[in-house]
Amino acid sequence: MKAKLYHSLAITTLCLSGLGGAYAASSEQNDALGITDAPISLTQAIAAAEQQVGGKASKAEYERDQDRWVFDVEVVKGDMVMDVEVDPTTGKVLAAVNDRIDQGDDEDREGGDERED
Repeated sequence: MKAKLYHSLAITTLCLSGLGGAYAASSEQNDALGITDAPISLTQAIAAAEQQVGGKASKAEYERDQDRWVFDVEVVKGDMVMDVEVDPTTGKVLAAVNDRIDQGDDEDREGGDERED
């Protein structure tokens, strides 16, 4: 009887800890969930970034940058790559800087989002 009780308790604990971990990962660690509050769409942010640089977007994310949310769009023009930040409320370009070494890739790989072939 005690063995069944301990077994049931162990399974319940594992299930609850799994649910708690999934909730924490989705609510605190996944920047993408914040996009529901953005007045402009990712498509609009990409269009603004492409127009600013005069190139084509190769990557775009909605992320927290310091104390604010921004669309971060990587735009390619010729052999130059620009990192463009777009305000999610107004759609205006906040910054456009030359991407020297593709600084975001190491961060992406740590989370397992990108694979090296």
